[in-house]
Amino acid sequence: MSEAAIPRVKWTEDLIALVAGLLVFALALPNLAGFDLLGWAVTTSVWTDAGKGLGTVSKTYADLGGVPALLFTYLALLGVLSLAAKGLRLPVVKFAAAFTAVFAIAYAAWFIGSFAHLAAVTPADQKKFGIDWSLKLTNEGGYIIALLFGLFIANVLPSFAEKLKDAVRPELYIKIAIVILGGFLAVTAAGKLNLASNLLLRGVAAIIEAYLIYWSVVYLIARKYFGFSREWSVPLASGISICGVAAAIATGGAIRARPVVPVLVSSLVVVFAVIEVLVLPWVAQTFFSSDPLVAGAWLGLAVKTDGAAVAAGGITDSLILAKAAADGVNYQPGWVLATTATVKVFIDIFIGIWAFILGTIWTNYITPKPAGERTRLVEVWERFPKFILGFVATFAITLLLALYSPPQIVQKLAPSIGEANNFRVIFFLLTFFSIGLLSNFKKLWQEGFAKLVAVYALSLFGFVIWVGLVISWIFFHGVLPPTVS
Repeated sequence: MSEAAIPRVKWTEDLIALVAGLLVFALALPNLAGFDLLGWAVTTSVWTDAGKGLGTVSKTYADLGGVPALLFTYLALLGVLSLAAKGLRLPVVKFAAAFTAVFAIAYAAWFIGSFAHLAAVTPADQKKFGIDWSLKLTNEGGYIIALLFGLFIANVLPSFAEKLKDAVRPELYIKIAIVILGGFLAVTAAGKLNLASNLLLRGVAAIIEAYLIYWSVVYLIARKYFGFSREWSVPLASGISICGVAAAIATGGAIRARPVVPVLVSSLVVVFAVIEVLVLPWVAQTFFSSDPLVAGAWLGLAVKTDGAAVAAGGITDSLILAKAAADGVNYQPGWVLATTATVKVFIDIFIGIWAFILGTIWTNYITPKPAGERTRLVEVWERFPKFILGFVATFAITLLLALYSPPQIVQKLAPSIGEANNFRVIFFLLTFFSIGLLSNFKKLWQEGFAKLVAVYALSLFGFVIWVGLVISWIFFHGVLPPTVS
């Protein structure tokens, strides 16, 4: 076969996220047999002495030290993501330079967020560090700091933000993180299978009901009350209803909208996601600390990008657990985040289905093809978010290992997957910082989408958040995370 006859892989962010996430997961598994391939990566502990804040994720590599571990982690990510940049046909040298700054600032935010006065949760923690007060954010408060750093640079130092644009890839970073997240959630679910399966069923029911309400109402508002064309109304309805950026782009492509349409909608989604991440976790902590899984599902239905939703779920998990711990209730970590991620993943799966439905409608009825020509079923696959396959794979493999492996393997499973999850944390950080960097409010406003803002604000704050809350309450009220004795 000639070289020309061999099909070339078309690398997309979706496919790269699938491969990169599975690579991290695969490198974690040899640890089950005693071969620790990821233990050299950097991790950050809660600290008062900055010199003791950094370390290696595994004690096997403890002699390496925190600063070398940070350097090796940066180099490993730089190498993998530079290959990704090449696959995406980005200027690799510019990407590498920009990524260096993005990684440095994002990890600095994580380090600052781990300062004891910000991160220590319980009175015992405060006593351990010799402090008498703390904001009790856990070290995941570093996500918030990364977001604020990004917002500051985007709006106060826009020329610097422009230099970083080649490495600002929030959808890529969060998709890699979600692939890795599957294994972490499986370890959590393995001990409580009845609760985990309950969440899956409730999550499916919740997103179907919410989505069918969301999409139709937003489309009606955009068309009837704001006079938008179908070309604008479809990506708007999808971006507000499903999962923001990916949905707007996928459905915009399905109806063959001009490229500017999903791009502007995506920018709008990111701006509102920033607002939601800054506000909703604290609202959830204040009003739903006694019903944490309602809070988790609500964020999955209300926050419209993968990165912001899952990360908001992580922050809410920490905030609610901290408040519950102060009241003497110790919930097992991860269940609020698992609920958010479950709802969000099913919504992501719906993108491919809905893009195919819209493509069929547009092809056959709105802008019909010549007689006899119909939309192909392969378009479902073309629109399907491939990284979801990675999430399912890491979840399924880890769950099978947890349920059917010998006891000596099961004992090593949590720390092994924990090493992979350490990279998930880093990709979350990169996502938060990138979202902030994309949010130059003045520039976006000057591009003339005040009318889009009005539709989004009316839809989001007028009914999406509240309908999502009611549906979350219906399906998740009274379902509580397991407690830690």
